[in-house]
Amino acid sequence: MNVILFDDYSRNDLLPFTFTKPVSEIRIGILTITEKWNYFLNTHVSFQTQDYLSLKYKKQTSPENIYINGKICPNQELVNTILNLEVNAAIKSGNDLIAYKTSESNHIDIEQLITKAKDISKSYLSIKNVWDIFSKNSEALRNDFELLTKGKQSQALSNTNKLIGDKQQLFIEEGATVEASILNVSTGPIYIGKDAEVMEGSMIRGPFSLGEHAALKLGTKIYGATTIGPHCKVGGEVNNSVIFGFTNKAHDGFLGNSVIGEWCNLGADTNNSNLKNNYGSVKLFNYASETMKDTQLQFCGLMMGDHSKCGINTMFNTGTVVGVSANIFGAGFPPTHIPSFTWGGADSLDIYQLEKMFETAERVYHRRALELTAEDKNILTYVFDITKPFRK
Repeated sequence: MNVILFDDYSRNDLLPFTFTKPVSEIRIGILTITEKWNYFLNTHVSFQTQDYLSLKYKKQTSPENIYINGKICPNQELVNTILNLEVNAAIKSGNDLIAYKTSESNHIDIEQLITKAKDISKSYLSIKNVWDIFSKNSEALRNDFELLTKGKQSQALSNTNKLIGDKQQLFIEEGATVEASILNVSTGPIYIGKDAEVMEGSMIRGPFSLGEHAALKLGTKIYGATTIGPHCKVGGEVNNSVIFGFTNKAHDGFLGNSVIGEWCNLGADTNNSNLKNNYGSVKLFNYASETMKDTQLQFCGLMMGDHSKCGINTMFNTGTVVGVSANIFGAGFPPTHIPSFTWGGADSLDIYQLEKMFETAERVYHRRALELTAEDKNILTYVFDITKPFRK
């Protein structure tokens, strides 16, 4: 069985996060969607994605291939349906192609397949807009917690902590440490990943996930449903947000109803608004339409693409979208759409030159004993070029 996760039309509505990765590489719940499918199918999936991403996120084919929509999270019922597909059979739900089994290795034509696919009525979680990542995170967290902890034994919680609720809703992986903190699992499960650390004085209300080698700093306040990905350092106050990985928000400041990409850094006392003064529905800049799109949510904060950073005391307005590799600083509220590869803030935005960005990224990677590869640079160079129209 060879599984290929494909991107469909929603890829453009999930920008800026999909500028640098396929849709299935988005983290929602504890795992990325890629990791969820690998776990369910006991395999290593590959990708049908944008050409400029395909050198890093490769496609592998075999005599029999199953294509699955990369925005869909698996559940056992859906997995069983997909595995039982006959060759050359396709299934859909409404306008979304779910899966297709074929002996061909060519690039599949989604629009053509949707016309012959069988419509099925299955319930599943999927992401079609950037705000789905945080607004559906509670369901995804609960599903992943059950998946990852079934039949496993948690480490014991140190007696320096206070646990509220059923201890079965807390899982601490090997090597993780939690000390002198309050954990409330009555509102949802809490998952502490391998070698992660919850420092003294932290207060956590589930559902919550802390990725491997990640850390909550002293006195951190977490409201669910929140996900902090691997190798992150987070402090201050966080509410219903998803941080993908290798990102730091290490100091005080509020982050709410937000999604932060990889390799980002939020300076000390950075705050975002997640509620308009008139309590109205929040609109976000949408890359597919190049206009503001109504989320129909009252609470919606900051969407920040990979490699973006902001200085101390940065203030983000309700419904702000930051592209890839932006560097924001200065007094006042910056615009609610900050294009990729820009440098500045409320007063002005200049171009963040590619070579300067590479220099910074290489230093950041070096601190984690990693390398910014040629593939990474090629992707960022392409994103720099295609986002030029936004830097007017």
